[in-house]
Amino acid sequence: MYRYYYTAKLSAIEKTNGGTIYLLPDILIKAFTLIPLVYLWRVVMSSGVEVGMTMSQMISYTYVSSLLSEMLVVKTAATGWLSEGTLLKLYGRPLSVLGQLSALTVGRWMPMLLLFSLPMTLLAPVFGISLIPSSVWFFPSLLLCISLGFAVDCFFACLSIKLRNMTWLIDRIRMAIIALFSGTVIPIRLLPFGLDQIMRFQPFAALGGSPLSIFVGTADVRSTILLQLAWNIVLWPLALLAFKKSQEGMVSYGG
Repeated sequence: MYRYYYTAKLSAIEKTNGGTIYLLPDILIKAFTLIPLVYLWRVVMSSGVEVGMTMSQMISYTYVSSLLSEMLVVKTAATGWLSEGTLLKLYGRPLSVLGQLSALTVGRWMPMLLLFSLPMTLLAPVFGISLIPSSVWFFPSLLLCISLGFAVDCFFACLSIKLRNMTWLIDRIRMAIIALFSGTVIPIRLLPFGLDQIMRFQPFAALGGSPLSIFVGTADVRSTILLQLAWNIVLWPLALLAFKKSQEGMVSYGG
């Protein structure tokens, strides 16, 4: 485990190699997106619009979604295997490729968690936002979300390996699908025409939307956790099988 820890540490250091000042634009963009969005929801909810959530729930949902955005929708370096050669480099090390990818991804989360999420968490009371989860099951749900996120990312990586020169298109399709179906941008319970009852059973709903809904207390904890467990059990073996079948094409192409 020390080797994976050191891999994650090097990944975090690499993210700040040019100094933390180079992360400032990303931090400012996230902050200047989040704060107006919080006040927008205040205005909308104050006007008497019924969305099935209270104002405090909606604002907390949006706030936490921004703080944990990289964890709620996992994106590893695997989809950049062709342009960056990441996966090909990992095969030259005496460690599990997927283990290294996980460690690299977690390491890349650290700078933004420390420089953006932590300060914004401390500032939450200033904006009148509560960041106390309504249930302790939020934390297991978050872990299941991250686990499933790695499996989903593995599928998209395999697709990019299969299509090779269309990696950029796959990345954009992936962002659109997950933003729409995961509930991290718009809570699934807000979807009209009964779509919320249908969409909550698809695998993307077990990503960010599940822990966020448990956090604000709008989800049935038991059914949400069981659904996340079920999708992890179903998708992980398929993801590993797909990745194994994709390795030959990737290595032969790289060679």
